[in-house]
Amino acid sequence: MQKQITYLLFTVLILFAACTNQPESVEEAHQPKQYTIEQFMGNTSVGGGSFSADGSKILLTSNQSGIFNAYNVPVAGGDLSPLTTSTGSSIFAVSYFPEDDRFLYRMDDNGNELFHLFVQNMDGTSKELTPDSMARASFYGWAHDGKSFFYGYSKRDPQYLDVYEMNTDTYESKMLYQMSGAYNFAGISNNKKYMALTESITTNDSDLYLYDFETKELKKISQNRAAHNVADFSTDNEYLYYLTDDGSEFSYLARYQIASGQHEKILEKEWDISYAYFSHGGKYQVVGTNADGKTVLDLMEVSSGKAIQFPTFEQGDITSVSISRSEELISFYVGSSASPSNLYVYEVAGGDHRQLTNTLNPEIDPTDLVTAEVVRYPSFDNLPIPAIYYKPHTASTKNKVPALVWVHGGPGGQSRQNYHPLIQYLANHGYAILAVNNRGSSGYGKTFYKMDDRHHGESDLQDCVMGKEWLAKQDYINAEEIGIIGGSYGGYMVMAALTREPEAFEVGVNIFGVTNWLRTLKSIPPWWASFKDALYEEMGDPYQDSVRLYNISPLFHADKIVKPVMVLQGAKDPRVLQVESDEIVAAARENNVPVDYVLFEDEGHGFVKKENQIEAYGKILEFVDKYLKKGAPVMD
Repeated sequence: MQKQITYLLFTVLILFAACTNQPESVEEAHQPKQYTIEQFMGNTSVGGGSFSADGSKILLTSNQSGIFNAYNVPVAGGDLSPLTTSTGSSIFAVSYFPEDDRFLYRMDDNGNELFHLFVQNMDGTSKELTPDSMARASFYGWAHDGKSFFYGYSKRDPQYLDVYEMNTDTYESKMLYQMSGAYNFAGISNNKKYMALTESITTNDSDLYLYDFETKELKKISQNRAAHNVADFSTDNEYLYYLTDDGSEFSYLARYQIASGQHEKILEKEWDISYAYFSHGGKYQVVGTNADGKTVLDLMEVSSGKAIQFPTFEQGDITSVSISRSEELISFYVGSSASPSNLYVYEVAGGDHRQLTNTLNPEIDPTDLVTAEVVRYPSFDNLPIPAIYYKPHTASTKNKVPALVWVHGGPGGQSRQNYHPLIQYLANHGYAILAVNNRGSSGYGKTFYKMDDRHHGESDLQDCVMGKEWLAKQDYINAEEIGIIGGSYGGYMVMAALTREPEAFEVGVNIFGVTNWLRTLKSIPPWWASFKDALYEEMGDPYQDSVRLYNISPLFHADKIVKPVMVLQGAKDPRVLQVESDEIVAAARENNVPVDYVLFEDEGHGFVKKENQIEAYGKILEFVDKYLKKGAPVMD
């Protein structure tokens, strides 16, 4: 439920995508094998790419066991080796230590988001480094000399992640900076003299600050009202590189010379530049651009400005690039809408690369999966709405298929061209999926990004309704079999559709969605304190804008629900509390409409355990099969 102001949580394009030629009969269409949810969840998820000190292996996170744990894999190739064996809460690998095979990992209590940092020693024993049970910790990065690391810790006040430094030999820590207000940590220079901070003004605008540890001076360095996000300090400590949309529709890369106070634009693209950073020794710079829901990567040699000849992959999206401290090896992931991401390693000197993981279940034929395409359709006001579209292989004019409008989280998120097992599972079972990027989504310029401010559940909802109308016009879609599905803010949009446009969609699937904005905005997690005012500016202040927030909250209009609805929720969710789902389920049942409720006691804001994903996704298919497909009963 957050609109990106840093690492996450956005001119308008006037082009419409032409429809591709569709097969005229089922016989002409590719006939895929239909797979079970167990087979789809037989895929393995992997993430992370920290090189060991000697460069021989890579630390990563995988759910190979059904629960996320830490693993490593040899750079030369080979099987994943488990390093942790949790059977309860998921463990997420953070990083190898710079000088030995110790590594950091983080863990919370089954999704409550109170993450703690741990170290696993070389003998396999573990030590908790941030033991305060009610505090939240976040790893910020290694000191350039590798002798310490920086982290945020809310031990003093649950609202603020104060900045600490911990010694890697003694594990002694000291507070470097006491956080307050709407400030957020954004990086420390290699010489440990400067720290960058951002201050949230609105979800669209933020200011940039530089703190001098020697003089204790905090200096505002941004010039105009715009979005500002820190990219990296230069390795010589002379510049702070940052991303901003100041004077532009899209974010570009700029830098601030610390000594002179001069700003300089460095690189601008036709889309948002999402990130930019230097390798440890400053030899290379990595730049990622969000181009129409897909990452475009640039890897450059800093001294010459020349592009490194990096491997290319047809349909592949290169993400999560990590360069070893030696600057000799690069790890990265390649995935697509029809392929789960795999880890690769690239040797800079020789130009060789190799795949280290194979995450697709061998029981699944890759040709049976659906490759998404980017489409655009006109909304009620002719605004072009971008969307990621999955057309089932079996769809044709002689075999019309049902469809679902998919709404991403946020507000301010983005549906992208990456792999989603639930979407592929539904497409494999004959459902067309239109993942809309309604107004207010990120990635399409700041004008588009701001369009839903104080209009949530209104114009953005109409974008979803018009997505349904676009689907209905496709001659291989059954216009009477279109539903809506979404998670978090997308779950809110599902319930908004069922209460504000009760006849638009035949069913709704709400995955931990907000239903009472008055409660949710008053009960946001304490660690969102720096973002609270910006969120209130966009959504509305629950203490001052209660009438509007009441009007857009589905719970207070639940008597309008006339279509079957499914609700899924994690009991540990700190963002959208379980009571949100409990109450909307009870209210909908009073209307004597079919209501399915799936509650997981050991999940938070997102289901991460395979057994729970299998149950959740399987039940979603059962629900839409029962209530959406033509001829299905409306009532139990």
